[in-house]
Amino acid sequence: MAPTAKTYFSGAGLMDIGLKQAGINVIQSVDLDKRAVSCMQMNSHYFNHRIILEDIKEMTVLDQPKTDIHFFTYPCKKYSTIGDIHGVRTGDDLFLHALRHIALEQPEMYWVENVPGMKMFKVVMEAMSKLPGYYVTIFCPLDASLWLPQRRERLILVATKKPFSITAPAAAEKIPTIKNILENNVDIRINESVIARIKGQYRDKPIIVDPENQNSIAPTCVAHYSKDMGTRLVKDKNYQYGVRPFTIREYARLQGIPDDYKLPNLNYAYELIGNGVAVPKARWMGEQAIKYFNTNKLA
Repeated sequence: MAPTAKTYFSGAGLMDIGLKQAGINVIQSVDLDKRAVSCMQMNSHYFNHRIILEDIKEMTVLDQPKTDIHFFTYPCKKYSTIGDIHGVRTGDDLFLHALRHIALEQPEMYWVENVPGMKMFKVVMEAMSKLPGYYVTIFCPLDASLWLPQRRERLILVATKKPFSITAPAAAEKIPTIKNILENNVDIRINESVIARIKGQYRDKPIIVDPENQNSIAPTCVAHYSKDMGTRLVKDKNYQYGVRPFTIREYARLQGIPDDYKLPNLNYAYELIGNGVAVPKARWMGEQAIKYFNTNKLA
């Protein structure tokens, strides 16, 4: 029997897709973003389980169905180095609500996925890695470039009630290239802010990816691409300046999202994608969980 899991801060369900691909039985997803929950509901061919629109701060633990595993991807803006610039790098209390759910339910296993900057928050790391009764392994940084043409370093923390050896993943045998993920006959509007960045009118120049370079890797897919599409561009001779933004589907492919996953044809889709977990990384996490439960014959 497949181990059961709940995902918290589920967003548009990218974590859930990877876990399901690995054979995990996801029975509940939670997020407070109406657009993200709506996107999951648009994809019933992937998500036939309970999807809850709720703030984890308002959720009681013991009213939720029990599962073997908890997966947490609480928002990371205040753990990111960009937070220093805006004066918000102070941490927050969402990890405490994750801890509350773990402490009260005591699942056999839990996972945390976040930015590497989380390591700088000693209170957060202590809370999530020193809970009595759990053996903890941390991978940092773990880069999505092991599976995808995207540089996306993250911290992965896994805790189990029994000792279990998990080794860092090796690079996939076949990694798609930037050229592989591009759409044909692209028709995307380049707005004035993108042109201004191309012309050097912003402090930061755009990061330009060349699909003809087999080794070219896109920078991290970020949520704010929905507002500033000039930060990451791909070379395309069919456009006036020889470059253009990534389309929504191309951005999704950079995260390993299958093409049959439906996304709204609106800019906030970039935000949903950028806030998610790279799907192959989530699949690797699920595969490790399956090995643990098979080894210990708990599921």
